[in-house]
Amino acid sequence: MPSTRVTETYSGRGSGLWIALGVLAVAATISGCAAVVLGGAAVGAAAIHDRRDYTDLLDDQEIELRAAAALSADKTLGGRSRIAVTSYNHKVLLTGQVETAAAAAHAANQVSRLPKVEQVVDEVTIGAPISLMRQSEDVLVTSRSKFALTKIRLPEFDPTRVKVVTEGGVVYLMGLVSYDEADAAAEQVRYVPGVKRVVKLFEYRET
Repeated sequence: MPSTRVTETYSGRGSGLWIALGVLAVAATISGCAAVVLGGAAVGAAAIHDRRDYTDLLDDQEIELRAAAALSADKTLGGRSRIAVTSYNHKVLLTGQVETAAAAAHAANQVSRLPKVEQVVDEVTIGAPISLMRQSEDVLVTSRSKFALTKIRLPEFDPTRVKVVTEGGVVYLMGLVSYDEADAAAEQVRYVPGVKRVVKLFEYRET
């Protein structure tokens, strides 16, 4: 299954963020292999508000765990790789940094072969892993973006249904939303301080 790269983006203003409600962040480093971060929400209270089926929530959690294990154990990626894995409704977003384009393609291919993965969006960049300070700034950007989403006043809109992933100031938005909700979310987040770009990876539903 081929991976894809996104082109639908919105420019933002300002600088840095990354704490999403319900996000499980786990870094794993195994004897010289790549560090892997999981970006999925834990199943439980989140299912009350989520538009995904409960089984899809469980599938996404399983995909992230399998992807983390596969990438961490893969010696091809090298010790200076850092890949974040986020799954939503069987669509997997890969962000982070690797040393070569070949390594990025290899990682995407490995994840695409995992059970229940329907699509891989490869947003991994080539270069050294970002600094801990930059990671902290991304955490802050995510927190601010989550707060910005609470200001949206649309019928049935629930900010917890939007998954926010930030990497190097670029904010990726995932979720099952209407077109109006998607546009409103992107518009709110693009003005958050520290946001360089907003990338919409939503799946759309009828209002």
